[in-house]
Amino acid sequence: MRDAPTLLEAPTLWETMAADPAVAVDPAALALVIADQRSRSRALLYPWIRPLSRLLVAVIVIARRLCPWQGSAHGLMDRMCLWFCRRLVSPVAVTLLIRHFIIESNMLAFIARNAPGGPLPEPSLRPAAIAGLGDGAVIEHDMNVYRVLHAIGSARAPRGGVGGAAEAAAAPPDYGMIAVPVIDPGPASGRLLNLDIQTALCLMAIPFAACLTPGEYRRAVHSMRLDASLLALLAQVTGDEAFLGWRTTLPPVRVDSAGELPVMVYEHAVACELAHARLAALRDARAGLAPPARPPVAPAAGALASWRR
Repeated sequence: MRDAPTLLEAPTLWETMAADPAVAVDPAALALVIADQRSRSRALLYPWIRPLSRLLVAVIVIARRLCPWQGSAHGLMDRMCLWFCRRLVSPVAVTLLIRHFIIESNMLAFIARNAPGGPLPEPSLRPAAIAGLGDGAVIEHDMNVYRVLHAIGSARAPRGGVGGAAEAAAAPPDYGMIAVPVIDPGPASGRLLNLDIQTALCLMAIPFAACLTPGEYRRAVHSMRLDASLLALLAQVTGDEAFLGWRTTLPPVRVDSAGELPVMVYEHAVACELAHARLAALRDARAGLAPPARPPVAPAAGALASWRR
């Protein structure tokens, strides 16, 4: 009789995550995510920083609502963001952050170009380095979602909602914008810390709440809930209802500032990665290309090198 398998014989958590067929994202991006999750700051700092950030953000948001002065400090927020990314965030996490700006712009451009009533103006925010995260990029990133959804809704007659395959556009979609350029996260030297993406988001949420007006902050939080609308539009345009399976909320018809923003941002980024990878797969299937192979789990320190190769 065969002995019961031991834990040593089972795949590791990271090997299983890398091979999980349900995690259908770009293999190189997945390697970065795994390296980021395995970092020391994710294990040692994130459990402590997360509740502290949530408390401070709640206090700041309440204070900002009660304060008679409702001004903003966008330039200060940009400068703090750039310094923070250059000095305290790991190159792996910075790469993931920059990549998110690119793939969300790609998704919005795909919808704007192919949706009924289009083509419509497309966002062009695709930073390739840390410097591209300044000059109002964070606010522009959120506003692009509102612009595209508003333009689509204004350009067509009401249909009683957005469907999937039944409402797919007659013409084949244009996938020409679904590509990610080479990303430069900056040199590894000169960094005081190498924070993971989740810890970095928790710390970045503090000046984010302080430097925006209450209305701007509420708009930023609500933009995370618009994923349900974007995924429904992707299903409509492509005729592929797989996109609908990644919606985590009902259509966003309620507005508030509740929610843990860093967690919402991370989950939003995962949804974008899944959707962008699906668009790339549909593009490649039309061209008759095989899907990229999943790389083996690399040591955390080697993930960025494998990405650049």
